[in-house]
Amino acid sequence: MLSFIVKRIGQSVVVLLTVGLVAFSMFRFIGDPIDNLLGQERTDADIERLRDTLGLNDPFPVQYISFLSKAVQGDWGISFRQGRPVVDILIERLPATLELAIISALLAIIFGILFGVYTAIRPKGWLTNIILTVSLVGVSLPTFLIGILLIYIFAVELGVLPSFGRGEVVQIGWWSTGLLTASGIQALILPAITLGLYQMTLIMRLVRSEMVETLQSDFIRFARARGLTERTINFRHAIKNTLLPVITIIGLQLGSIIAFAIITETVFQWPGVGLLFIDSIQFVDIPVMASYLMLISILFVLINFIVDILYFIIDPRLRDRRARHTG
Repeated sequence: MLSFIVKRIGQSVVVLLTVGLVAFSMFRFIGDPIDNLLGQERTDADIERLRDTLGLNDPFPVQYISFLSKAVQGDWGISFRQGRPVVDILIERLPATLELAIISALLAIIFGILFGVYTAIRPKGWLTNIILTVSLVGVSLPTFLIGILLIYIFAVELGVLPSFGRGEVVQIGWWSTGLLTASGIQALILPAITLGLYQMTLIMRLVRSEMVETLQSDFIRFARARGLTERTINFRHAIKNTLLPVITIIGLQLGSIIAFAIITETVFQWPGVGLLFIDSIQFVDIPVMASYLMLISILFVLINFIVDILYFIIDPRLRDRRARHTG
């Protein structure tokens, strides 16, 4: 178990270093922040002085190593645009993104598993046909188009939900939440559905496929031969074996929800780190862009690390295989 954890930690560190290197390499070609920081009356001396202050004249390896060394110490630089520590800016925006991602993930997991199990147990029901049709739409349409469609229906035509913003929020320490206010909950509904719909359809289809395969296995036939009820077979034996291989995929989808929240935040003008990243691209705010990608990478790697550990603990076959390999 310990060697497994150490190996995963080593792989995670390599992934984070690679992401940071790729991000820094890309940002060198998207523009010069000096153009946005200095006015039109700038002189060459002003430009050189600011470039020296920001460290932009240093070679690329020096800039990258400097960023990593400071990031490990909790210093992710100063925003070129706002002139504030990037960590403070991310802390302000992070609760909105995490709140949106968590609610979307819960919706995707709960309804994905429920619909997947139901459509596997009742493959020819009329409700199954409706669920599969809606899931096909969720998989086929781009996220931004789903968001625009929901805005048109519920905000423009019906006028029952807000089309942008986060609503009224309550500050609890450094965390700001909209889950304690009516306007905050209303503002969260459309973005959460938009972000979670695609993931829900993937989880639903995976659960359905695994459930159908499990129901056709030999031990299910043996359970029926013993006279067990369909309810017992479905919800005590089949579903347990169905969800085991789904855990890894669900973990990957949770990471994707956080990573791709940027599209939903842009459509709904949700004040999270994804919208902050889009704004930073326009102003070539390299510290914010690099810090955002590193933050998303850390969250993605952390989620997958936890999923790997849980899968190793839950599935006895992995433990037995590992024991035979080491033995």
